[in-house]
Amino acid sequence: MANTSKQFCPAKINLFLEVTGKRPNGYHNLAMLFGKLTLGDDLTVEVSPAEETSITLDITGPLGQHLSGDGTNIAYKAAQRFLEQFGLTARCHITLVKRIPMGAGLGGGSSDGAGVLRALCEIYQKPRQSVMALAAKLGADVPVFMYEETFMKGEGIGEVLTPVHAPGKMPFVVLVYPCTAVATKGVFARLKLPEQKECLTNVSKLNKLIKDIGCGKPLTAWKDLLFNRLEECVFPCVHSVRNTKEALCKLNADSVLMSGSGSTVFALVDSETKAKDLVNNIRNTERLVFFSAFRRETDENNGNTDTSYGGGPS
Repeated sequence: MANTSKQFCPAKINLFLEVTGKRPNGYHNLAMLFGKLTLGDDLTVEVSPAEETSITLDITGPLGQHLSGDGTNIAYKAAQRFLEQFGLTARCHITLVKRIPMGAGLGGGSSDGAGVLRALCEIYQKPRQSVMALAAKLGADVPVFMYEETFMKGEGIGEVLTPVHAPGKMPFVVLVYPCTAVATKGVFARLKLPEQKECLTNVSKLNKLIKDIGCGKPLTAWKDLLFNRLEECVFPCVHSVRNTKEALCKLNADSVLMSGSGSTVFALVDSETKAKDLVNNIRNTERLVFFSAFRRETDENNGNTDTSYGGGPS
């Protein structure tokens, strides 16, 4: 008899990203604040007993047509490594409805991998903590999506995670993906580390941002604290990302920032009407534009209820 688990796999944005140093092994130390959104993928994992393991992955959805369902996909890898870790054999079928663009700085692949791990933990009654090391090996951002909390502070290489409580009303989010994928490895290769004094100042800004959000302060109180060090590595080389941020700024969005290593640029807007007007004004044939919001961990819905997909080439 098959056991099934359904998971919502949210996108994320980085409200803050500073690079605080580089380790001898080449990895960078980071100071970050993640926020999870109502935009996301839907995942169903179905498992039945079998003498030998077999894994299948079917991908559908508006952004699923160009993705591979083989062993190179992080969702497939997550299932494979989970079963290996616990010495299990099973017939595992995964269905993924893809709505998050890839190579966009929104953590779509990482969220899918975490979704598979969460589903299998539920099916096999394993604590999530037992697969956190596995999650980190799958990808630096995967552990973020093992938590239910909306906001997470990330330190170290991203593996030190602290939930951030956000009791106040949060702004709406407009995401603009310029239909350009950005490779994270190339971005970090162009990075020039900041001076220590500048770095310490920015970490202080991050702590103030976290405090303001944790105190329930409105967007107007903390919108100027948002920061992404990687913008200076992306904008000179990927003009579509730079142009997207410039276009959003000209439309008087409350706060505009690139997410992660790009290529998505997001705007935070304090009213739903302004956010939807911004969606209509920024959309063109060269972009995908999404209207979204921060997803509360107490949300009973499965996400995507207030998210629209549109624009860009068909």
